[in-house]
Amino acid sequence: MRQLKDVMNLKGRVAVITGGAGHIGFAAAESLSELGADIVLLDINTKESKKKAQFISRRFKVNSVAFEVDLAKEKEIKEVSGKIISKFGCIDILVNNAALVAASSLKGWCVSFEKQSSDSWRKAMEVNLTSVFILTQSCKEALSRSGHGSVINISSIYGIVGPDMKLYEGTNMGNPAAYAASKGGLIQLTRWLATVLAPSIRVNAISPGGVFRNHKEPFLSRYIKRTPLKRMATEEDLKGPIAYLASDLSSYVTGQNLVVDGGWTAW
Repeated sequence: MRQLKDVMNLKGRVAVITGGAGHIGFAAAESLSELGADIVLLDINTKESKKKAQFISRRFKVNSVAFEVDLAKEKEIKEVSGKIISKFGCIDILVNNAALVAASSLKGWCVSFEKQSSDSWRKAMEVNLTSVFILTQSCKEALSRSGHGSVINISSIYGIVGPDMKLYEGTNMGNPAAYAASKGGLIQLTRWLATVLAPSIRVNAISPGGVFRNHKEPFLSRYIKRTPLKRMATEEDLKGPIAYLASDLSSYVTGQNLVVDGGWTAW
């Protein structure tokens, strides 16, 4: 029987992370590179993703690169898997993290329901859900050859439960319908992929609760009061779950949604 340090070792594996320039994407990159994985950051923000890839390479002594990809464009998504294979020869881990979040500045997005636009709805579905379908499909063969293929989809508590809109009263924050619908769809896509891609590829989801981004009052106090662990999440809270689902620590786990919300959905 292998020791835990061997089961969680990712040396020689390649992890692809969408939204790699963002907060959670970078936490995923740090987590997996600490365990020895080479890292590919996919992001529309080329400057920031390249900067973070260079940081990962220097700090953790792994190979890390960044590729520019607009996840709303199917052609770009389909082309990137070939670039990764040409560079590294394999893909072992895919973290579908990129998404339009509630704080996005998209017109007709984070406004009252009657003002939310169908254009913002379609954009959210393209980036948050359709891109996951296309990228996973294009990486399928490489993941199947891995022997350790793992897909991790980053969903949300709002893919599980409805929002309490009282949290946002008196603030400029909100909770778009398309965000919830796309994240709920991602959890179901996770289950579908888990059964269809088995046994060569495991597919799981992580649903974080609210992650602290210097939130102001009164939202912060309202959120904390609503959370059993009495705080919002941090990026560090997601490093362990990502490492678990990416590595052989979870080799008999597939089709699951790991909720990391401080107890928010337990009420």
